[in-house]
Amino acid sequence: MKRLILLIALLFQFYFTGFIQAQTKQDFSSLAADAELSLEKGIAFIQSLAIEGGYVYHYSIDGKEKWGEGKTDDRTVEVQPPGTPAVGMSFLRAYRIMKNKEFLNAAENAANALILGQNEAGGWDHKIYFDRPSGKTVSFDDNQTQSAISFLMALDQEIDKPSLNESIKRALDLMLESQLDNGGWPHQYPKQGNYHDYATFNDQGINDCIRVMIEADTYYKEENYRKSLQKAGRFLMISQLPPPQPGWAQQYNEYLQPAWARTFEPPAVDPSASLHNINSLIDLFLHTGKEEFLEPVPDAIRWLKASRLPNGKWGRFLELGTNKPLYYDRGRIRVDSLQQLSLERRTGYAYEVNLQDALEAVELRLYHVTNPDIAHPEIDMEIKLIELAADVREIIKNQDKMGRWIVHQDQFRKEVQGKVWNGEYRIEDRISSSLFNRNVGVLCAFLEAYKDLQAIKIPGK
Repeated sequence: MKRLILLIALLFQFYFTGFIQAQTKQDFSSLAADAELSLEKGIAFIQSLAIEGGYVYHYSIDGKEKWGEGKTDDRTVEVQPPGTPAVGMSFLRAYRIMKNKEFLNAAENAANALILGQNEAGGWDHKIYFDRPSGKTVSFDDNQTQSAISFLMALDQEIDKPSLNESIKRALDLMLESQLDNGGWPHQYPKQGNYHDYATFNDQGINDCIRVMIEADTYYKEENYRKSLQKAGRFLMISQLPPPQPGWAQQYNEYLQPAWARTFEPPAVDPSASLHNINSLIDLFLHTGKEEFLEPVPDAIRWLKASRLPNGKWGRFLELGTNKPLYYDRGRIRVDSLQQLSLERRTGYAYEVNLQDALEAVELRLYHVTNPDIAHPEIDMEIKLIELAADVREIIKNQDKMGRWIVHQDQFRKEVQGKVWNGEYRIEDRISSSLFNRNVGVLCAFLEAYKDLQAIKIPGK
């Protein structure tokens, strides 16, 4: 199948290169100019919503109401993506393409918010409260501390600022200090005497920590960062479960056993975590060149393929030994099916997930990294440009005169303070940081591909 895809790509080169080049010269030059204007308008608008340079998840159209994890206020920003670090990274990516100093200033303002909210341990929790002292808890859940460090390190490559340098040093020292003896990272730090102390793959916790340390080693090339990566790689290998279930659990206790987290998260094999771990192993191979990191991958992929449910999805938790999907309500109450879960669990947690595209992508990635000589960058960029162009046109079309991208008729929980959610929703238009980041990402990817293709000299042309 992969060879067939490659042959089709080569046919594109023979039959459509002339068409693509004509598109590049005629349509894409004006579209690139429109994409740059769209970035300027979108970034200018989103900055009007900033709180001390930081951002939350959603805003009402008039900007008066704000939401992060639930309703929030004018003195609070979110660290977890799509909040402050993610928005800051969007600014920085746009700056690297257009060299617009306003974009760099916006990125620096977002960094200042993170530096102000960095706690005494050197990391971040879920939110930054500007009207109270930062706490002591460092969270590695949902890419919180990790996304902040990644953004600050990326910005550090563009500006030289003492407060930024000091913040990064404290954060990377935290990464080394909090790494467990077995090579993983906990859910939270410092120790709490509960499941937060366990090595945690849930929500890509350890995977994001590995990414941070790869970036740190790339930028700063310190021996401690390389040693940290070697420990993390070893943990990925020793935590892989034995056949016939050579995947990974969501969390491991100090005895390297799959362990309970929250009362609806049982010890089990986790297909989603396993896919992320495969990608981390490939990342480590690409960064270090050590083939040992690829050894666990084929067995894990074979197990994932064999674990698909009859409905085409994968269970989030598969029972150890049987590979049957597990469904738990709060209180460690096991039920037999998704339909028997409470409303809160059924709507607030993904017990069944579609991993087909992600599985195909990781197989294709593995094929490319193990067959590096088979590469056609011109074809890849040309096809990518055409694919992105349609999205770019739609993004520009959907941007209003104020530079806003609006989520129309957004549906979200109608929450009443102090009461358990009763299943009611609000439906109204909102501004979304996630949509902003997504659109900026597409516009930037298009402009990057356009400029890269212009820089390539195609033989014979």
